[in-house]
Amino acid sequence: MTTPSSTRIHPGVYALALTAFAIGVAEFIVVGILPAISNDLGVTLATAGGLVGLYALALAVFTPFIVLLLGRLPRKPVLAGLVAIFLAGNLLSALSSDYSTLLIGRLITAVAHGSFFAIGATVAASLAPKGQASKAIAIMFAGLTLAMVIGVPLGSFLGNAMGWRLPFYAVAALSALALLATLFWLPALKTGEAGSIRTQLAALGQPAIWSMMLVTILGFGASFAAFTFITPILTDITGFSSATASSLLVVFGIATLIGNLAGGRLADRLGWQRALRVLFVLLAAVLVLLGFSLSSPVAMVVLLFVWGVLAFGMTPGFQAGMLDTAGRYTPKAVDFASGLNISAFNLGITLGETAGSYLVTHGQLALTPWAGVVAAVLVHVPLAWLVWRGKRPAVGAGAQAGAQA
Repeated sequence: MTTPSSTRIHPGVYALALTAFAIGVAEFIVVGILPAISNDLGVTLATAGGLVGLYALALAVFTPFIVLLLGRLPRKPVLAGLVAIFLAGNLLSALSSDYSTLLIGRLITAVAHGSFFAIGATVAASLAPKGQASKAIAIMFAGLTLAMVIGVPLGSFLGNAMGWRLPFYAVAALSALALLATLFWLPALKTGEAGSIRTQLAALGQPAIWSMMLVTILGFGASFAAFTFITPILTDITGFSSATASSLLVVFGIATLIGNLAGGRLADRLGWQRALRVLFVLLAAVLVLLGFSLSSPVAMVVLLFVWGVLAFGMTPGFQAGMLDTAGRYTPKAVDFASGLNISAFNLGITLGETAGSYLVTHGQLALTPWAGVVAAVLVHVPLAWLVWRGKRPAVGAGAQAGAQA
């Protein structure tokens, strides 16, 4: 018989979720204030879009190797230190007076962001009751999606009304609260059990790890060719005012929160592979409808909601999938593999933003959803390979996190 205490989520997971909330606001707030930054700093919209794409690229490049260096250190001080660095990066962004300084602040923030999520996901899974790793990861990532509901729309409104620097000051304040929550709520966790650096780097030679990364890159990135430029889409094509466009980000944000929590349950119930396969098919269909409906205000409101549910409903499946894959094939490099998957999330954002920026530069803003359709179709190839590969004997014994996921 299952007792309430055996199914209760550890409060440390909520500390991780609070930090994820601050990170989510910092990462996505630029989308809502992109035109304001472009106008104030005297750069083109496409150049300002680099604050999204280059942020994601820096996160993707540096995260695995920082996680590698931190692999054998105690988890709690490592996570607290990363939150402190994240706070410093946002303060620099808020105080910046030119594009270069703002970009440097964003890059500092990105480095802390990626490492926190890579290590935090494995910590969340380790704190979860048996069989609920995906749920714990979903709760942590719910902080990220809750930022889409509250933080990003509110920050966009305030940033456009009172100056784009204000949201960055607010994120710095949130980071201070997150640091306190980490210090008080997260338990004193044992030192990481990662293998040697050489053992962890061996994960780079495992085709299943690369395939899982490709699933995340294409699946998550499918939304970002259009989402990076969602504000100009809503104002220049659909015809909404900038204030209404900011408000509509609430619709998308509520959908991401619902999708993330539902996606965690779906991954636990169906298995992450089947859950992702279903979500990819539905996402491709919604992006097709979006491509045909950009000039329809009513259709856009409805599709924004459905799009948000699907796009972020995949998040727990991606991370649970990597923990499962690493536990099966590289059990001594689970943290490092988790870092690689955080890189994959952000390579997906970079891929989407790059495709979107190319289309915008050539005057084809309305075609951005179609770039996502292509990615949502192609992602079935590496996923099918992983399903096939999973039917063969595993290379190593499953790790605890993988078994839970």
